[in-house]
Amino acid sequence: MASLSDQAVLQAIFNPNTPFDDDLGLEAQVELTDDESSFDPARVEQAKALELQGISLAESGNMDGALEIFSQSIAVIPERASAYNNRAQALRLKGDTAGALSDLNMAVEMSGGRGRTASLALVQRGLLYRLNRQDQEALQDFRQAAGLGNRFARSQVTLMNPYAALCNRMLAKMVADLRNPEPPVLPSV
Repeated sequence: MASLSDQAVLQAIFNPNTPFDDDLGLEAQVELTDDESSFDPARVEQAKALELQGISLAESGNMDGALEIFSQSIAVIPERASAYNNRAQALRLKGDTAGALSDLNMAVEMSGGRGRTASLALVQRGLLYRLNRQDQEALQDFRQAAGLGNRFARSQVTLMNPYAALCNRMLAKMVADLRNPEPPVLPSV
């Protein structure tokens, strides 16, 4: 069995651009907890239990069931951001990007743009904006998530920089040329 550190290294090697890894791409020095102190603890536990059920259903491919359970979690505490973020993921997987964007907007609003859920919702919304060719909106979300310590968002900000993109293309061409040099042209006799 590999240690958590080994697993993180393997994740970085095999999936370097994955937006959501086990540590969520969040740097440890940034405090990213969701403030749920204003909610009744018993209701928070109930909402979290429902979310876990919804996540299980989504992972097994039952998106309709997952959406129903996430909606039940939202009904328990309508002001809690996490269930909106999770429901957005299920909506996106079903192809409902408009519904996903609506829920992501709610997640960002409910979180106040702070905490773990805000970071995840901003990245998810940024990816949807990129998909819809709304690059300025995507860049804004990635910058905000990067400010929360999200490494994936920081990498997206860099990739969306036109100068960085040009440098990356030039570097890729140089490496490709080194790996596959053109055969020398021999003079004809």
